[in-house]
Amino acid sequence: MVDHQLHRFTLPNGLRVVLAPDDTAPVVAVSVHYDVGFRSEPEGRTGFAHLFEHLMFQGSESLGKLAHFRHVQGSGGTFNGSTHQDYTDYFEMLPSAALERALFLEADRMRAPKLTEENLRNQVDVVKEEIRLNVLNRPYGGFPWILLPPVLFDTFPNAHNGYGDFTDLEQASVDDCAAFFDTYYAPSNAVLTVAGHLDVDKTTELVHRHFGDVPARPRPVRPSFAEPLPTTELRGTHVDAHAPLPGIALGYRVPDPVSDLDAYLAYVVLSQVLSDGDSSRLPHRLVHGEALAIEVGAGCGLFQPLDVRDPDAFVATIIHSSDVEQARVLAAFDDELEILASEGPHVDELARVTARWTAALHGEHDRLISRTLSYGAFELLHGRAELSAELPELIGRVTVDHVAAAAKALRPDARAVLTVEPAASAGDAL
Repeated sequence: MVDHQLHRFTLPNGLRVVLAPDDTAPVVAVSVHYDVGFRSEPEGRTGFAHLFEHLMFQGSESLGKLAHFRHVQGSGGTFNGSTHQDYTDYFEMLPSAALERALFLEADRMRAPKLTEENLRNQVDVVKEEIRLNVLNRPYGGFPWILLPPVLFDTFPNAHNGYGDFTDLEQASVDDCAAFFDTYYAPSNAVLTVAGHLDVDKTTELVHRHFGDVPARPRPVRPSFAEPLPTTELRGTHVDAHAPLPGIALGYRVPDPVSDLDAYLAYVVLSQVLSDGDSSRLPHRLVHGEALAIEVGAGCGLFQPLDVRDPDAFVATIIHSSDVEQARVLAAFDDELEILASEGPHVDELARVTARWTAALHGEHDRLISRTLSYGAFELLHGRAELSAELPELIGRVTVDHVAAAAKALRPDARAVLTVEPAASAGDAL
């Protein structure tokens, strides 16, 4: 997609709209990104943003429970939603003939979701079961995205478990939900994105028709989540009852992805140099060369690059056998960073990883729903949906020196080290 294909406007109630026509196939995707995520949760309401995402699918004042599901699937479409650190998104992909239906559905729940005690208690149980399935009863559950932040960060917004805490979830009330909706689900706090086989003028009229009368509310003031950089190595340990092998997660702070994007992208490329494929540096040395690790990975962000505002983190994960000392693993990891800091990657190595990253991005954005979600997230976080299309060029500008500087900044004396210990090993140590 190129820049001139994007059309923007803002409704009187503050809703920002991005239209991205694409006549490749007779389908459309609709997404709504709300500027609220894990980091906006108040203390004592851990997991509330995630819980509220579930509640938004439980009907509205004009549609009953499961009606949203039936209307989308009955049109031949699919739908979902997800909660991130700085936003929550909802989306559908349907045949283009069903565009107005999708717009009606999103406007309907933006106007007034059905917040009842029955729906709340039911979804608290659903979220708790999701946590059991994905975290508590799974090997390496929450590793590293739940377990690393409280080691790397100090403040509640950045450090707490956004997936949900049973005690806090059970204390949630309908009044809490209503206040959360009134504060964060205002049209002025959201971005609507429509992409695919659409007529811009007709779609604009439909957006005004369905969203124009959603009551305006003040956009909440978003606080800064910034906190000081670590000045020493930070350590934490988690005993995992299901993990068969020890694990390590390393966290480093990185430049602000919004205000210092070029510097941030150097860390994205560095992560690819370190861990993109078996020929990259960490697998080549730690897994295949010295047999220090079973599995390694590195990347920017707890989920993916460019998914949050500041602060963000460079994260590396290593699974190793119990007979390998952690100190040896960390020494080899740090040595690879020192080599890159002094020499940088080879020119052909840099070209290879940037080409693979760009190809993967194009492949991902060939899927209409992925492209739509990217537009919405970049418009919300950066104010520039077109950044989605500009990333390959920006990544191509990252040089050997940029990567070397990023590697040099990842110092052992300013990082978090999370150790995951299998329960049997922890017991043996006692």
